[in-house]
Amino acid sequence: MMLRSKRALGAGLLAAALAVGTGWAVQANADDLTTDNSPARDSASAVQAVDGYQLVTLPNANVPNFQRRTVYCPTGKKALGGGAEAQGNDAILVGSFPTSDGRGWVALGRQNAYSTVGISVYVICANA
Repeated sequence: MMLRSKRALGAGLLAAALAVGTGWAVQANADDLTTDNSPARDSASAVQAVDGYQLVTLPNANVPNFQRRTVYCPTGKKALGGGAEAQGNDAILVGSFPTSDGRGWVALGRQNAYSTVGISVYVICANA
C-alpha cells in the first residue's frame, strides 16, 4: 500500500509539472497505478498517447563558447521538453532551457581549454 501512494504522488508531480510547463491540464488516476512487477508500457504506446509527438534534433556542431544553439518544433507544435549535450575535452553544458515562446529548445556550453565546444540540442514536440 505504501508503494502505491508513492507512485500516485510521483504521477501527480509529473502531471503538475506537465500542466505548469505546457499549460495543459493533466489528471493522474491512482487506480491506474499498480504495485505489481509488470513491465512498463512500451514507448510506442506512450508516443501514441501524445497527439503529434515528434523528437527534433539539432546534430552536434562546434560553436564558440557560450554561443546559443536553438532547435524549433515544426509549425503548429509546441515544445513539451528538451535537452542538450556538450561534447569535447572538458566540455560543460552551461544552459539547456525552452525558448521564450515555447516553440523550441536552447542550449549553450563551453570548454575551459578551447574556444569552441560541440553542442547537440533536442526538443520534444506535440500538437498545440
